Amino acid sequence: MSGYLDIVRPAYGENSLADLMPSVSAVLGVPGAEDVLALGATLGDVDRVAVLLIDGLGVYQKEAVARLAPIVAELDARTLTSGFPSTTPVSLATLGTGRPPGQHGILGFTVRKPGGGVLNHIHWGKDPDPALWQPMPTRFETAVAAGVPATQVTQPSFQGSGLTVACYRGASFVGAADPGALAEGMLTALKGPGIVYGYFADLDHHGHGTGVGSPDWEAAATTVGTLLDRLVNGLPPRAALLVTADHGQLNTPAEGRLDLSLDAELSAGLIGVAGEPRVRYLYTEAGAVDDVLSTYREKLGSSALVLGRDQAIEEGLYGQVADAHRSRIGDVVVACLDHTVVLASACEPASAGRLVAYHGSLTAVEMTVPLLSFVRPSN
Repeated sequence: MSGYLDIVRPAYGENSLADLMPSVSAVLGVPGAEDVLALGATLGDVDRVAVLLIDGLGVYQKEAVARLAPIVAELDARTLTSGFPSTTPVSLATLGTGRPPGQHGILGFTVRKPGGGVLNHIHWGKDPDPALWQPMPTRFETAVAAGVPATQVTQPSFQGSGLTVACYRGASFVGAADPGALAEGMLTALKGPGIVYGYFADLDHHGHGTGVGSPDWEAAATTVGTLLDRLVNGLPPRAALLVTADHGQLNTPAEGRLDLSLDAELSAGLIGVAGEPRVRYLYTEAGAVDDVLSTYREKLGSSALVLGRDQAIEEGLYGQVADAHRSRIGDVVVACLDHTVVLASACEPASAGRLVAYHGSLTAVEMTVPLLSFVRPSN
């Protein structure tokens, strides 16, 4: 695990999740798409590509998963970065649009809405309108417009959700309630040319609930192996399977947990709190930004990178940020380092403070994700 707490910044336009679907699109002949990742050299003459996102399968989890799912070690592998924050809704939108977060506007697990109140991107219906909140065309829309079919295969309950519409609009929806149905749905869609996207959540779910390396997490890792075996063995000719993730995860001990809601100094000057425990967005009273920055830097020291909004944007954490999206980012951004989280018990469900593993920040264990590949050549 050497270097797992090193800071890793997103490699937009070079080697990030934002570059995956444009590269897949280019391989499949979508006009205007650029093969940034040079996938054409690896995939060859394919006419159908499956992209499976395994939630929580960071590079630093890959070895442990491979011990329980040997096929993971058998696939060709390289490393990408997620976007920032390294959290599920941000990464799903980054992958689905092929754009950095600053362009698609899904900039955190939760963000403050312009009129006040907090939007949780996971529990998002029709307000705000997903097509307005995330205005960029998805890579599925551009593929379909070019005559390349696109299909998404995921949990039935996700159909029509705000996040699904924001990230995957344009792709035909196929519900899959379990790993077997996920594999079947993806392989059925691969009977014809096009792009097929699948999503598997269990590894992340059990990492949060019982910890990376727990028995439940290991059972989910075994299921990953079963799923990949089924997909690899079922791929038709001229098909490729790409496997990636949205982020890694980091187990966090009790002594690394700080609750801003229970600390008068950390609560001073705030009118809103969003983000999540590893990346806090702090929205401040007028004129309070400098005081909040100073307080958090003093209190957290080397256990967090504390930036003003403008500095976070200037350092390229989000890519180029559209003017309409800037206010979604906190006036102050607290990116936890080490094994630290900043809880906000007065603003979030109690369950947020009971998780075992977290993610969202800039450490290597959170930011680096694998890109695994397997190609079934033409007969």
